[in-house]
Amino acid sequence: MQQGNFVKDKVVLVTGAGGGIGRDFALALGREGAKVVVNDLGASVAGEGRDISRAQAVVDEIVAAGGTAVANGDSVADWDAANRMVTQAVETYGRIDGVINNAGILRDRFFFNMSVDEWRAVIDVHLNGAFYVSRAAAPHFKSQGSGSYVHMVSTSGLIGNLGQANYSAAKLGLAALSKSIAMDMAKFKVRSNCISPFAWSRMIGSMPTETEEQKARVVRLQRMETAKIAPLAVYLVSDAAADVSGQIFAVRANEIFLMSQSRPLRGMHTEEGWTPQTVAERVIPALKPNFYKLDRSQDVFDWDPV
Repeated sequence: MQQGNFVKDKVVLVTGAGGGIGRDFALALGREGAKVVVNDLGASVAGEGRDISRAQAVVDEIVAAGGTAVANGDSVADWDAANRMVTQAVETYGRIDGVINNAGILRDRFFFNMSVDEWRAVIDVHLNGAFYVSRAAAPHFKSQGSGSYVHMVSTSGLIGNLGQANYSAAKLGLAALSKSIAMDMAKFKVRSNCISPFAWSRMIGSMPTETEEQKARVVRLQRMETAKIAPLAVYLVSDAAADVSGQIFAVRANEIFLMSQSRPLRGMHTEEGWTPQTVAERVIPALKPNFYKLDRSQDVFDWDPV
């Protein structure tokens, strides 16, 4: 692959980079001159098992193409392990410039059947893990007066989806965490942004295909390659994105969207104050035309990818 210079000599830690979207991030960063810490626990989609060979295989690809990378097999869901991966970046390359929180697992189940363990496991990786790694890098970013976080979120949280209460809650929480980081770290010139990806990967490869609707959705997803997400991620950790922070982007094949963030939509007031009866009689009828439906991601993004 031809070497570029868009993030030349930037040191970037990518979690969950042993396959799928994370692997493409690591490869793209390597192509563009970054020094990449390729983190992957080597677990199954459900978060079981451990195998650093997946991370090492990506490192080998980057190095074979003329890039620079090192493997890390720590778990993002462990505070000490998160600190070790940041320390490895600093000790190996002298600094850290970017963190891409991409590691994830799935434990899909309808809310009324979801176990406490299934809830905790997903929250631990997606939300706690992103906090641990981000917090571990924060002192380095703060002291050097620069740095970029990129967090992978999902329309399952931003919009909604069935059977993913744990994943949806974690991903929407991560969007809020990113905004807080962006605000708290702004005076140190540190940025934090989110990407909500549409792509066919190992994470969603176990989706059911029992109905015609499900089969059609899988066909659409299979046309959205994981590599299509990487250019935006590389841009966000580069100096070219110095004034981009606190935003949520979505990438769907060749489409890039800026997602909305919660703001007041409509309101009513009264000098007398409200009672349950006047809420029922006046407020709800006035606001109801603007109520949101129980939409899923595919109900909102219902056209074929470009």
